[in-house]
Amino acid sequence: MPCPFSAPVTNDTGYKQRMNKDTGYTRPGLRRLRALLHGLPVGIWGLGLTSMFMDISSELVHSLLPVFMASVLGASMMTIGLIEGIAEATASVTKLFSGTLSDRWGRRRPLLLVGYGLAAVTKPVFPLAGTIAWVAAARFLDRVGKGIRGAPRDALVADITPVAVRGAAYGLRQALDSFGAALGPLVAIVCMVLLSGNIKAVLWVGVAPAFIAVLLLVLMVKEPASVPRTAGSSSPLGTAGLRRLGARFWYLAALGALFTMARFSEAFLVLRAQQAGLSLTLVPLVMVVMNVVYASAAYPAGRAADGRDPRVLLMLGLAVLVIADIVLARAGSASMVLIGAAIWGLHMALTQGLFSKLVADVAPAELRGTAFGVFNLVNGVAVLVASTVAGALWSRYGYSATFIGGALFAALTAVGVLFTRLRVQSGD
Repeated sequence: MPCPFSAPVTNDTGYKQRMNKDTGYTRPGLRRLRALLHGLPVGIWGLGLTSMFMDISSELVHSLLPVFMASVLGASMMTIGLIEGIAEATASVTKLFSGTLSDRWGRRRPLLLVGYGLAAVTKPVFPLAGTIAWVAAARFLDRVGKGIRGAPRDALVADITPVAVRGAAYGLRQALDSFGAALGPLVAIVCMVLLSGNIKAVLWVGVAPAFIAVLLLVLMVKEPASVPRTAGSSSPLGTAGLRRLGARFWYLAALGALFTMARFSEAFLVLRAQQAGLSLTLVPLVMVVMNVVYASAAYPAGRAADGRDPRVLLMLGLAVLVIADIVLARAGSASMVLIGAAIWGLHMALTQGLFSKLVADVAPAELRGTAFGVFNLVNGVAVLVASTVAGALWSRYGYSATFIGGALFAALTAVGVLFTRLRVQSGD
């Protein structure tokens, strides 16, 4: 049976020329290195390294933020869940408009600079926060920056990458992003030890990597010669534009929302680690473990998605999520929580890059930014609901109810994936 989601591999006559131009490797003596890179453009590495340094900053902050809100500022679990959900939903709403704007302009890079720049300048607000309102405001602005850059960046990956290696490109960018997400909490642990558990002082350390990320973006990522742009005066967000995204895209968006409902904010992994007895200094270790696994598996999973039936990876990812939820619900020690976090990271690696590839495959090229924006908006609403429900379950019934609820929803989602027969082809 033909693959229902992945794009057909096309004979791109300009592929070799673009590969040599983008990677800069033209001599036969460097064939092994070129094979290692799989012909991925330099811009993909630039986007990946930019994401890596921004995630070092963001995850250093976020690995301590739930504990900071609960222990220092006295926020309830329900409040933390609501703040996390609103923050991520805000990013998703912003992605909708930034993605559409990049389609109308035919340019992605200026929006990336604004998005990463805003995230950098808001980082000092976290250590300055004296109330939960400050944290909520800083988290909101930080996620606005993420929203501005998110859809144009994901669309740019497809713009500069040949279809045949698109899964690998998304996988590499996600792997570097996740490597930074692993380094951030690790740096937080080291700094917590060196600074005697002073959370505010450690939060200041996260400022520098954010500005390095902006510098890398300026130096390494260039706009392609041409980006498909929407024609005419009608808005891509109008009825006609949304219709042009097609039934295959809307089905994919609904499927992505179901996945998100089964997986709430990682803030609850941090809180679970603290509840299981991990010391305040070592709490960020849970994010280190999760993201090391995520980073290690994202690129192989991305390569596996090129030319293969994506339902296999989607089903495998859901099965892994169910196992992670069960382990986290029943864990009686901090070491078991870390095992659960590692399994959670494997689920992320199997599914997140794959969804990006599928969106790029099914969306019309001139509506690619809009498609990523809509997809992330739908998933942002889902994460708001999921995180709020997760916080409510924890507050009322305890941590086990939160993770068992996630496992049940993941199992229901797997049924939908198993019985789908929708066929999706490339939007290129």
